[in-house]
Amino acid sequence: MKKIVILLVLFISTVTFAQNSSEAKSLLDEVTAKVKSYKNISIDFKYVLNNSEENISQETRGDVVMEGEKYKLNILGITRIYDGKTMYSISPEDEEVTISTENTEDENTITPSKMLSFYENGYNYSMDIIQNLNGRKIQYVKLLPIDSNSEIKYVLLGIDIKTKHIYNLIEIGSNDTKTTLTVNSFKTNEPLSKTLFTFDESKYKDYYINKLD
Repeated sequence: MKKIVILLVLFISTVTFAQNSSEAKSLLDEVTAKVKSYKNISIDFKYVLNNSEENISQETRGDVVMEGEKYKLNILGITRIYDGKTMYSISPEDEEVTISTENTEDENTITPSKMLSFYENGYNYSMDIIQNLNGRKIQYVKLLPIDSNSEIKYVLLGIDIKTKHIYNLIEIGSNDTKTTLTVNSFKTNEPLSKTLFTFDESKYKDYYINKLD
């Protein structure tokens, strides 16, 4: 779940790099400026994980709505709501709600603010190939981790040249696991319910409420 959330927020990351390809930087700056202009973003996506050596193949779909640091994510049968202060993970299958107040001092805790700066440091980048996919011209930017011990071999960020939106993100792990996140629909400035990012405990009276802190 954490990996999926990281990949999702990378789609709307504010990215700053130094001493890299000026052409790639210019493109990433355009993407960032476009994203910053939206009040909210709604994404339907496909998530695919493949590891041929381990004979692992997983494909699923999901959706996420983001507004500032708040978000609501539906994936793998679980709804995850972050209201800016508290995380609520709702599992109908287990009839359980896990509630946690995110500790920004804990380096192992993945918060929206950290995810938004996931690639701010530690990567070199350059322009990669251009592909025509589904009638769209997609320019890839290749990100290489500076840390030689990184679990990530490289990341390809596919950007729609016309819209300056992220089309997909392909992560290749050091063990050659390939994780791909592809946007099926990308909507912006949608009218959102005022309670979209609010957890209503009264709807889960029969659930076990697990408060972690």
